[in-house]
Amino acid sequence: MSIQSHLAELERKHQTLETELADAIAHPSTDDLTIAELKRRKLQVKDEIERLRHDAPASVH
Repeated sequence: MSIQSHLAELERKHQTLETELADAIAHPSTDDLTIAELKRRKLQVKDEIERLRHDAPASVH
């Protein structure tokens, strides 16, 4: 898998998690642990995106 395709997949995953998080926050029945887990996973994906962009800037552009 090329770095660009891996980045694209991570960006899609990040967007999906963002949508899931917004839905979870919108529903009052969602517990805080679930919201915290979604936030943690979203941050992990964001960190991975930034790491890939930083480690291989010539391959991304």
